[in-house]
Formats: sequence, structure tokens, C-alpha cells
Amino acid sequence: MTLRQTLTSLPRDARDTLFLLFVIVWVIAPQVPNLPVWTTVLAGGLLLWRGWLAIKGKALPGRWTVAALLALAVVGTLLTHRTILGRDAGVTLIVLLLVLKMLELRARRDAMVVFFLGFFTMLSNFFFSQSLPTAAAMLVALLGLLMALVNAHMPVGRPALAQTFRIAGTMALLGAPIMVALFMLFPRMAPLWGMPSENLTGRSGLSGTMKIGDMAEIALDERVAIRLRFEGSVDDVPPQAMLYFRGPVLTGFDGRQWNAEPFREDSAWAARVALPANLQTSGRAVRYEVTLEPQRQPWLMVLEATPEAPSLPNMQAYMTQDLQWLTTRPITEVLRYQAVSYPEFRHGPQQSVRPLRVHTELPPGFNPRTLELATQMRADPVLSGGGTQALVTAALQRLRTGGYSYSLDPGVFGEHTADEFWFDRKEGFCEHIASAFVILMRAMDVPARIVTGYQGGERNPVDGYWTVRNADAHAWAEVWMEGRGWVRVDPTGAVSPGRIGQFQRLRAPQGAFAAAMGTIGMTQSLRAVWEAVNNSWNQWVLNYTQSRQMDLLKALGFESPSWQDLTTVLGYLIISAAVVAGAWGLWERSQHDPWLRLLARTRQRLARAGLALPDNLPPRAMAERVQAQFGTPAAAVAEWLLRLERLRYAPDPGAELGTLRSEFRSLPWPKPAPH
Repeated sequence: MTLRQTLTSLPRDARDTLFLLFVIVWVIAPQVPNLPVWTTVLAGGLLLWRGWLAIKGKALPGRWTVAALLALAVVGTLLTHRTILGRDAGVTLIVLLLVLKMLELRARRDAMVVFFLGFFTMLSNFFFSQSLPTAAAMLVALLGLLMALVNAHMPVGRPALAQTFRIAGTMALLGAPIMVALFMLFPRMAPLWGMPSENLTGRSGLSGTMKIGDMAEIALDERVAIRLRFEGSVDDVPPQAMLYFRGPVLTGFDGRQWNAEPFREDSAWAARVALPANLQTSGRAVRYEVTLEPQRQPWLMVLEATPEAPSLPNMQAYMTQDLQWLTTRPITEVLRYQAVSYPEFRHGPQQSVRPLRVHTELPPGFNPRTLELATQMRADPVLSGGGTQALVTAALQRLRTGGYSYSLDPGVFGEHTADEFWFDRKEGFCEHIASAFVILMRAMDVPARIVTGYQGGERNPVDGYWTVRNADAHAWAEVWMEGRGWVRVDPTGAVSPGRIGQFQRLRAPQGAFAAAMGTIGMTQSLRAVWEAVNNSWNQWVLNYTQSRQMDLLKALGFESPSWQDLTTVLGYLIISAAVVAGAWGLWERSQHDPWLRLLARTRQRLARAGLALPDNLPPRAMAERVQAQFGTPAAAVAEWLLRLERLRYAPDPGAELGTLRSEFRSLPWPKPAPH
């Protein structure tokens, strides 16, 4: 017997239970990465047990068994999360409650509880992800729960799944306009849904530290970090070689790791970052809009250099003297903001000051051969006479002509990372190159530091947005020069000019599956389409903010929209929807089985003549009663009733029904008996 035959042979209750179990598994599945392992195992085991009971027709467990399992769920939640409140503990508990309720699904009342728990569990998926795939999966879950709800209200017979799907789909479509209206106009103080993540570990590849060798791993991460939309034409977009997105600036070095100033949310820190950066801009301004993916860090990614704070919703931003923009709290959701940057700029002190000495410090006992190289270069009268610019040029020339290469996998470096790069391996990723360059500069008593961020980007031909990925994470150097301040120097460009000028990123070797699928161009085209669709979701759904609501009201004709105007428009829409629904109900009522309506009118007409008939009496029996009470004068009415009964079973009753309806008005109806 096939699986389909087995399912078809099951009783109606067992079939509906299995369908509901499948829907619950679909609802819970996206939560598995967020649930404790024991929760997933327990929930899966209980659902399998419930399915086995339904197939075998066994009795459900007793009340004490369910109570013991409930106690186990509560104790396990408390031991895991130390509470039953909060997002993670609440989701764990609601999943277990939904599963346990299936073990006492005996009546329609229990089914209603399961449905409500299922809808709530479905919404809890958005606490962890608001992505388009999650929304699509939950739309399927919504239809599944609605189908199960429809089945619960159709206890008779064995309705086909296609029939319940049509009814559930109709319900969802009828509710869609109300959902859209509430989404567009309901006053919002936050994004569409979700809760800030309680885990503040960085999602993006960047961090406040850089350990030599770690950034090469980021090159394998193709997730989107930033999306940009530049104002103006394509000609107004800066060349890729100028697209530097500034992140953490690293100043401290312990021999293996570079460190930045940690983020602190106190008044002293706020006062420090508010110090002027002595930023001077020139040239043409670049205006653009950024959609920043959640990175759970307080860093705002903007192009170098941005003198004015980007416009942020419900958040403030500060710029440090290192020219990095920070927000007052970590970014835990998709954030959109506008910024104005100037690719041509100068910043930092123009004359030597004492704090610059921090940027020449090196830990003792590390990289002795690099220190010796620095001494030799300093001793060269030509280089020493040319100042800092000559030393920088000499170091870059060494990178260009010394046989150095740009590599995604240069191997694990030892204790003296700069020595190994300059003299042994002669290959490395961007952080190896930038670190070795800055160490050499500092060894020559030149203030230097490392800047991390993103470099480059690629334009999506589908929607015109520029996409910057985690794989575009980059590290470059800044060198201080007398009279110029901090000057960007990207030593990676000296080793691999294509990485900066032509945006030739290193990629992991193509696997056998990718090779079998065809050219890289086809894969990139498919990815471009998907990312354009996903970007539209981010722009129009996740980032539908208060300002966009007000823009909508302006488009509707409100000059200075307010929350009162928003409420007024929403109220009018609700009233209009109620009127339309009422009109629809009246129309539907008029269309409800015209044969039955005509029979009911006949019954009412005979009742006025003194012949009261039961509602369940068919037309043939009604004709017999008419003949018996009114005799020959009512023969035409009796014959008309017989024709009405025959019409009920006719293959095409439409035209004949209209004829009978017309004859109804001219029939010789019996008169009421005189009193």
C-alpha cells in the first residue's frame, strides 16, 4: 500500500491531525537554530509520538502524563535561560506549550487553543529574522493554519485539501487589504516587527580588533553588508578606487593584534568623541542613501569623509577624532540613512603634537628584521632628506618590485608577523600588508595607524543599487605628514593594483557543483535578481518608518501631516472597508441559492393564505397540501410547485428559474379564509 493510499484510508480525525502536525513542524522548523538542543529533541519526539497515536488510533496520554511533561518543560526552560520571561525563554516555552497541547487535542475547544498558539509561534519567528525568506515561509504557515482552522469547522464528510486551500486562500486575500492599510497607516514607533537581539556579538566581519590572519576568513563571506543608492546619474558615482567605507581605526599593537578604542556609553566617552577632527573637505559632494545590515556594533558605515552626521531615525550619531561615525547604541536591525561625503578631504593636526607619539609606539621584542630595515632606510640620505613622503614612496616601491603577492591563504604567521611578510613569505592578505607597512612606518618614527572598513562595491544592474559585501572588508593605512595631516595610504594597491582600481577581489576556488552549473556570469545574474528583490523588501517593508508614513500623507495632500492626520485617514479607511463589507454581504445574500429563496417566498405566500407549512417540506409535499386544502382553484399553484421541484435536479436551471420567478407574480394564489 502506498503512502497516499495509507493516508486516504485513515479516519477523518487522524488525517486532520497529521495535517496539523505537519503545519506545526513547518512553523517550528525556522526556530530550531534559536532553540536549545533539548527543546528541539523533546518537541520532535512528542510530535512523532502524537503522529503515531493518530495513525494507530491509540488513546491520547492522560492528564498526569501531560502535566509531568509540562513541568519538565518549565524546569528545563528555567535551567537553560534562568527565567521564563524574555524573548529566548518565551519562545522556548511557547514552542513546548504548542507541542504539548497536541497531546490533549480531544475537542474543538482544544483545537482553537492549538490554532492560537500556532499563530503566536509563527509570529515569534520574526523576533529572530525579518528576512524575505522568513516572511515567505510564514505566509505558507499562515495558509496551513487557516486550512486546519477551516477543517475544524467542517466536521462532516472528508473535504479535499484543495477545497480547504481555496477557502483559506480566500480568507487570506480578503484580509490582505486590511493588513496593508494597517501596515501603511498604523502609527509606528519602531520597525515593522521583531525585537532587538540580546546577543551583541558582531554579525559583520569587522570588529574593534584585528588579529593578523583573521580578516582573510571574511573574504569567504558573501553576505551583503551595505547597500547604497547614489543621487544623480551614473557619472556622479565616485570610481570604485575611491569607495572607502571607514570603520574602526586601530592604533594599539601588542605584537599579534591591533586594537581600537572600545565603545562606551558614558558621558566622558561622548565628550571625547565630540572633539573636532579638524576635517577639511573640498571638491564635489557625493549624496547617497545607505541601507546597513544589522551588525550589532555601533559603527555607521559611510564613505570617507563625512563631515555632517547622517540622518538617522530615532538615533544620534557622533564622530570621533579618528573620523569614524558611531551611534549611541549597537545597530541590531536594518538601518537606512542618508549621508553626504567628500572624497577629497584633509583631517588631523597639521603640525606635530605630542599625542601623535602614540602612533609611533611598537611593542619591544617583535619584528627585529623589520626594525633593522627601518634603520637602514632612515640612514639613506636620499630618503631621510625627502621626509615622510619619500619614506612612504620607498616602502610602496619595495612592495611593487620586491616579489610580493596578494593571497587569500598565505598560511599561519608566527610571532614576528612583519618580518615574515617582508623577508620570508612575501605574500599576504590586506591585513598582513597593512600591518607590515604600518609597523615599518612606525619603526622609522613616522606616525601611522590602520583603518578597517570596506573598499569597493559593485552595482546591481537590476535595481541600480550598489552592493558592498562582508567579503569587501579591507584594511589600509594612514600616515601622518607635516602640513597635510593624516593621509590615506593603501599598500595593498601596491601589491595588487587590481584589488583597488578594478575591484578584483580574491575568491575561493570554484567547486565542482558550481562548475557544473555553468558560467560564473549566470550565477551572478541570478544573485543580482535575488538581491534586488531582497533589497526591495528591506526598503519598502522593513524600513517603512515614521518618515515614510508622513511622506505618504504628503502625497495624499496633507501639507504638514501629523499623527492625528494619520489616525483620521486610517479611520476613514476602516469605515470605508466596513461599508464595502456590508455591501458585499448584502450582495452575497442576494446571490445565495435563488431556488431556496423562491421556495421560501412561496411558503410565506401560502402562510398568508392560511396554510402554514414546515421549512423542511419539499415542493411535491407542499403541492399535495395545497390541493388538499384549496382544491381545484389552486391547481395552477400545485403544478407550479411540481415544476419547481423538477427544476432542482435539472442540469441547467438558470433560464427556467427566471421563468418560474416571473410566473410567481401572476399565479392565482388562494385567498385567506374570511373570519
